Amino acid sequence: MNDRERFKATMHYQPRDRAPITDFNFWDETLPTWREQGLPKHVNRANSAEFFGMDYSLGSGAANPMEVGVEVMLWPPFEEIVIEDRGEREVVQQADGVRVLRNKVAASIPMHVGHLLVDRDSWRRHYQPRLNPTTPGRYPDNWDELIKIWTNPHRDHPVFLHGGSLYGRLRDWMGVENLSLVVYDDPAWFEEMVTTVADCIIGVLTRILETGGQFDGCGMWEDMAYNAGPLLSPRHFAQYLVPHYRRIADLLHRHGVDVIWVDCDGKIDRLVPLWLEAGINCMFPVEIGTWGADPIRFRREYGKDLLLMGGVDKNILAGSEQEIEWEVERLARLVEEGGYIGFPDHRVPPTVPLKNYMFYLEKVRDVWGRQIDLKPRGRLDEYP
Repeated sequence: MNDRERFKATMHYQPRDRAPITDFNFWDETLPTWREQGLPKHVNRANSAEFFGMDYSLGSGAANPMEVGVEVMLWPPFEEIVIEDRGEREVVQQADGVRVLRNKVAASIPMHVGHLLVDRDSWRRHYQPRLNPTTPGRYPDNWDELIKIWTNPHRDHPVFLHGGSLYGRLRDWMGVENLSLVVYDDPAWFEEMVTTVADCIIGVLTRILETGGQFDGCGMWEDMAYNAGPLLSPRHFAQYLVPHYRRIADLLHRHGVDVIWVDCDGKIDRLVPLWLEAGINCMFPVEIGTWGADPIRFRREYGKDLLLMGGVDKNILAGSEQEIEWEVERLARLVEEGGYIGFPDHRVPPTVPLKNYMFYLEKVRDVWGRQIDLKPRGRLDEYP
């Protein structure tokens, strides 16, 4: 089987030769750290799947042939400018208009220090115009070439749509505290913003889907939960977000796309049934965390209605080989059942030694891949 056939069979509980072997890629610091441990210098986030012998990587960047390469959210981006130099750190305006304090060398999650989106006026002046689905620049120049790929029924790799974000990006643009206050202080404006974002997503997806392309899944991004639960109450989630998730899901279903996942870190337990109600049927990356999320528990609670991707505790990969082997074996039955693609529950951090990751992949290839039609792996001693 090829990668596309294997993905489709897995996510529809159909017979397949083996499970897909993939990951969610790596932190920016991970591969430089691993180069000091013997990783060849030429390996980067874009070609790491080839070196590690995986079928593909779900987070390898915009050049990934599995991604459509069309922007469904803000366009055009804001100009990225350095506002203040603070020695080892700098204040930068990002492409989303948010001002952050970030390190110049060691990567970390930047700290928000200011937001361009603060009220209705700034929304309508700076953000609403950038959520027009007809803006020409959001569609790539090689549109006709992409259509040939999307409509080719014989391609050997899956192609995934981007479904955008109804809450997560608004949270980025405004900050958690500010957006949380808007929900109570000006709910009509909150609803206006969510509706505008959803209209943009639907407009862009409609143009892509009407090409006749055959798409194998659609991924949304939210990150709207933390270690104790969601950042938006389930009541408000159901009131403001579920109707628009349903609009997006219905559009995708009409065009034959029935695998729709949401990428949300944190404790998502109270949101899962609402996403399912809205037609979002796959959770990603099932982050384990201190709250003990577990793909096996999710399958037990929701049965085969809920598809899953991720769920391998990335912190275990920094432990012993025995712990890694136990985790791979523990998930083997779920992998065999289908409807689940296992990989680390986020990007692999630099705290995981290279030798541990290589050992993990060896076990995955043996237990989940059953040594059937696997991609060749690079060897650390093959390179200078």
